[in-house]
Amino acid sequence: MHKERHDINGWLVIDKPYKMGSTQVVSILKRLFHPKKIGHAGTLDPLASGVLPIAFGKATRTICFVMAGQKIYQFKIKFGTATSTDDVEGDVIETSAVFPTREEIQKVLPRFIGDITQIPPSYSAIKIDGKRAYDLARKGCDVAMKPRRVHIERLRLIDMVENEALLEVVCGKGTYVRSLGRDIAKALGSCGHISYLRRTQCGPFSIQESKTLESLEKIGYSEDLVAGFIPVEAVLTDILELAVTEDEARALSHGQSLKKERLKEGALYKATLNGELIAFIRVQDDVIHPTKVFKQF
Repeated sequence: MHKERHDINGWLVIDKPYKMGSTQVVSILKRLFHPKKIGHAGTLDPLASGVLPIAFGKATRTICFVMAGQKIYQFKIKFGTATSTDDVEGDVIETSAVFPTREEIQKVLPRFIGDITQIPPSYSAIKIDGKRAYDLARKGCDVAMKPRRVHIERLRLIDMVENEALLEVVCGKGTYVRSLGRDIAKALGSCGHISYLRRTQCGPFSIQESKTLESLEKIGYSEDLVAGFIPVEAVLTDILELAVTEDEARALSHGQSLKKERLKEGALYKATLNGELIAFIRVQDDVIHPTKVFKQF
């Protein structure tokens, strides 16, 4: 007998455990909450821990806004050994007797701030001719990863213990911290890999508001718990808002366009009725067109 699925809408921030995949977290939450719809924003590798935003119901339609936001990571570079995966999981492919000092690391970091080019790890989820790079790499195929431009807002050294450096990075979408660690080590005349990786922020969500799977397993599903989920609108604070009347909201919910003057041409707006999200709309020639509808009338 199938259990009734709950109509849950909103965000839940999970502190993903080390050695657990992001899809595994979603599977556990499916079992606990039986939601009608669920997804995650910003995949974390199994060897990384920290902030994994989980979207329920209508929030799944706003995942792209979280993934486009800034992320903050703390990570350790272990100098002296490079691995095939650029982290502790891979085989050692290079060694070096060069171990940089704290001062040398701080001196090289400014090179990696701003818009930089990096080559993603061969063991990554990027698709090459329709196949995941990590699947090709595991089969022994020669994986040629294309360089990509990413943005590093801030990068700082937190601590240095023997041959390991603890750093924090604030970065934009598409940044691979494993590539960043590998390239910092190379710039210092050494080699290295990521020995620790923890995400402390993803878009508007921080580690301070996260919950552990262990605590949720103990509580289980409850209406009070779900009522405390972060609202869908929490990820949309940077989007222009257009308050609409009930008649306009009804029209938008049925996919109809509306004539509105003095709106920003080409801009994305969130149409709201008494503060409730009705639809995403775009403006073209003073006509607003619904692109995603969140509430039906």
